[in-house]
Amino acid sequence: MKKIIFLFLLLFLPLISFGQEVQSDSFEIIKARVLEILSEEQRIIPGTNTISNLQYLKAEVLDSSKKGQIIEIENDLFDLGVGDKFFFSYISTPQGGELYSIRDIDRQNPIIFMVLLFISIVILFSGFQGVRSILSLAASFLVIIYILLPLVIKGYNPVWTSIFIGSLILFFAIYFTHGFNKRSSIAFGGTVLAVLFTGFLAKFSIDFTKLTGFFSDETVFLNFNTGGTLDFQGLLLGSIIIGVLGVLDDIAVTQVSVVSELKSANSNLSKKDLYVKAIKVGKDHTSSLVNTLVLAYTSVSLPLLLLISQSDTSIFKVINSEVFSTEIVRTVVGSIGLILTVPITTILAVVFVGQNDEITNCGHNH
Repeated sequence: MKKIIFLFLLLFLPLISFGQEVQSDSFEIIKARVLEILSEEQRIIPGTNTISNLQYLKAEVLDSSKKGQIIEIENDLFDLGVGDKFFFSYISTPQGGELYSIRDIDRQNPIIFMVLLFISIVILFSGFQGVRSILSLAASFLVIIYILLPLVIKGYNPVWTSIFIGSLILFFAIYFTHGFNKRSSIAFGGTVLAVLFTGFLAKFSIDFTKLTGFFSDETVFLNFNTGGTLDFQGLLLGSIIIGVLGVLDDIAVTQVSVVSELKSANSNLSKKDLYVKAIKVGKDHTSSLVNTLVLAYTSVSLPLLLLISQSDTSIFKVINSEVFSTEIVRTVVGSIGLILTVPITTILAVVFVGQNDEITNCGHNH
């Protein structure tokens, strides 16, 4: 019951008028460390046969105005031991009441370690080009966080905003990683054209399937928090565009490199022969990437797939649901965009790559 009341207050407290001003610091997310496990027991969750482990903890608050205070808190989300750090939600009501609820484990140090491990391996394997790829990745995240998200929140069209930001991300990803040269420009131009085609296809697909954009709890909460001002169909379209940028970049750079290598190996090849040979490589590459894309999207929905497999619901009804229809459209549109990138980029490369161009700055390894 305490958790139900807490959840209610968390979601609706900002929307309720109490006839007096609600303090802005009535809700906080605070970090703490387990000092002692006061008690531990197992109980059955009401209405189910699932057993939950319940802990009563004594913890020290590590930040906020409550830093240094000792609290007692109930935990039934995950097992914690002495010394473990965690985050909890704190609500102070206008009547002076206080509510605590554990939210998550503190994963800061493991995440930092994994990121540093990733950066180290990339640089060790790719050298200076790996450094440039890391810098372009960092720039892409900064663009999404500090440009894309604020523009969408302010009400700018999420479709054109995502296309513009996607082009900016491609600029960083291609030029920072592969250098400022003709081949990078060809790959960039081909990928931007593919992004435009993908955007129009996504728009048609979302309208055709009548997707609303409300396919998860996060979208519902975001709609409440923004007062229903966001275009969630456009937001879904934008997420599809941003989601395929990585694979479009990959296929575009590869095709330009293939055309460059073929032209360098045999300068007597006609443009037609050059295109035919490069397309053969593109087909093989595309087949593997489409499989990767489908499996990547499927892995995100794996828990939901397992849940559905335990029910007697018809597979056609499952597919018809918003959450599954969204992932199907996302996968199909992304795959088509990926396929279109091959001929678009190959044609541009065949037309603009010169016989005597250097190719050292646009190498691409798998």
